Amino acid sequence: MELAIKATRDLIKIHVNGGEIACEKGKTILEVCRKSGIFIPTFCYDERLDPYGGCRLCLVEIKGMGKPLSSCTTPVEEGMEITTESENLTELRKTMLSLILSNHPDDCMCCEKAGECSLQELAYLYKVTPGGYEGERWNLPVKDDNPFISFDPNKCILCGRCVNICRNVVMKGAIDMTGRGFNSKPDTAFGKPLTPEMCYFCGQCISTCPTGALVEKQSMGKGRSCSVKKIKTTCPYCGTGCNFFLNVKGGEVIRVTSDYDAPVNKGNLCIKGRFGYEFIHHPDRIKTPLIREGSGFRAASWNEALELVAGRFKELKEKYGAGSLGAFSSSRCTNEENYLISKWVRAALGSNNVDNCARV
Repeated sequence: MELAIKATRDLIKIHVNGGEIACEKGKTILEVCRKSGIFIPTFCYDERLDPYGGCRLCLVEIKGMGKPLSSCTTPVEEGMEITTESENLTELRKTMLSLILSNHPDDCMCCEKAGECSLQELAYLYKVTPGGYEGERWNLPVKDDNPFISFDPNKCILCGRCVNICRNVVMKGAIDMTGRGFNSKPDTAFGKPLTPEMCYFCGQCISTCPTGALVEKQSMGKGRSCSVKKIKTTCPYCGTGCNFFLNVKGGEVIRVTSDYDAPVNKGNLCIKGRFGYEFIHHPDRIKTPLIREGSGFRAASWNEALELVAGRFKELKEKYGAGSLGAFSSSRCTNEENYLISKWVRAALGSNNVDNCARV
């Protein structure tokens, strides 16, 4: 009862575009608007990161304030009157998009990120085309010096998300903003190649990049977002239970992408979860039960294999007793699967010899 009263007291009312919204005190304007289905454009915002208001696209007008404020860093206050769309805000956003496009390659036709690029989507939404500002443009070499990540600095919009996620979520700090002014770009110290000593190769930077600056090398040229089917599944590599999407095209898994609504990992993945999917289609993968015959193996049906295993277990139990049998389960399995192996050993074999690798 006390918690319910406290929660009610923490709710405040604000006005957004003329409508009233009840929201939680301490939330930012952007968080409240997104939860209410009100669109505000962003580049530097990622719900996994602390907001810092770098891109200025999320500017909103607040009654009583002399200038627009970034919605991602401004907390809501009781009675606040907010405007998220106006002629002035549209012009400000179009100007910022034009400035970004003035130093961005015009290669959307062959870009790996086409169809899920935030810059492309917002330029289309606000009807902004390249050529609004003339001047010097980057012509930097693509960094292709590690097996997992390709970095094209010419497509970088300096949103800082890759740097922030590496520093504040992965807690590694393998990259940082280097240079000054026009020469700024995210890079390693002294431009050195990423190595296992400095980088986990988790691909978190790829997952947060809003453009095609950072892409996965092993999936390049295999299919864009519009041509793949996304299948939500659970990572098999450990017992954490991270969720992600398998991107499937033509019956083949071509990449893994983050599931930001996953309750366990919130879109975060390790090197195995993000890049370790090539075993699925490996030519050496065993796809059917094998039974040893002589010095080799022969393919068998599941029924034949299970009957053989059950018969051998029965023989061992009759000869040595139930205490000679047991099972060792894996934390890579689900809780339900581990429960079933335990139940099978106790009920079917009559043994209490059950263990799990997570105990060590």
